[in-house]
Amino acid sequence: MKVDPFLKPAALTLTSLLLVSACGSGGTQPAGGSAAAGTDKSARTIVFSPLALKIPAMKGLSEGVKGYGGAKGYEVLVQDPNLDPQKQLTDLQSVVESGRAGGAWVIAVQPAALSGLVKTAQEKKVALLLNGVPEDYGLSGMQPGVTFDKIDYTAQGKAVGESLGKCVNKKLGGTAEVIFMVSAAGTAGKAELEKAQKEALAATAPGARIVTEVTTTDRAKAQTDVSSALQGNPKAKAVLAVNDEAALGSLGAYAAAGKELSCVTEAGGNDEVLKAVKDGKIYASVALQFEADMVQSFDTLTAMMADPSKPGQQIVVPQKVITAESGQ
Repeated sequence: MKVDPFLKPAALTLTSLLLVSACGSGGTQPAGGSAAAGTDKSARTIVFSPLALKIPAMKGLSEGVKGYGGAKGYEVLVQDPNLDPQKQLTDLQSVVESGRAGGAWVIAVQPAALSGLVKTAQEKKVALLLNGVPEDYGLSGMQPGVTFDKIDYTAQGKAVGESLGKCVNKKLGGTAEVIFMVSAAGTAGKAELEKAQKEALAATAPGARIVTEVTTTDRAKAQTDVSSALQGNPKAKAVLAVNDEAALGSLGAYAAAGKELSCVTEAGGNDEVLKAVKDGKIYASVALQFEADMVQSFDTLTAMMADPSKPGQQIVVPQKVITAESGQ
């Protein structure tokens, strides 16, 4: 199972969504329902199926969706697949086939497992909003009544690499040894993100040289591995980090070693990282804008519900480069 790396940092950036939830009502519901397809109620009902409610980011997002939807007059039924692709499929099929809801927003545990659901939803005139791209679901191109929401990993990587290059030029005279912290094999967007990071760094600061790569899984391992990397590369003063855990782990490693970390950039933007940016410890964070994405996703889905026969769209999660100068 591939899980986008933004899901963990989202837990800390969704606080504002929880405030929105006070505006409306709605609750976690069982998979099925008894309403007939095409009723007025189904036209104002949406099912939201995240990865699992035990993930803080998903729990927070579900509250935000219920609140935003309630404020707009929609009932939001929240399902909990609990990271089980078959349960997610079964629960969604029950709602779609019964006509309980006119639309479904799905963050797929395993996109390929939902290819059949897409066909059923199209037959039942139930609009869908799915994470990723059509090919993830075994589809070719855009589909009627289905919108896809993705992270632009190439743009994200370019922004992270450019930001590090700017820092190297500004603080290190254009020359630096760089520790490149990469994601584990199988992580969504790994190839696109890391290729763009390296290319953008090289274009922005040709004098910056990547001297070693460190694979990131969590902060503790990141700190341990960067500490080891520093022993072999004691002159490294810059870190190109793939996510929040990598960036924060590198800060811990340099602090423990008593060494100067002049430049570090990353993608994610949780609250701890943004504080480090404000304090000047991290030069830049390419932060995914989850509240803005929630709004555009919900609004796109409800617009499709009015006519599920029209082609859907490919939308992209908004992102923003945050530095100490730019603020949040």
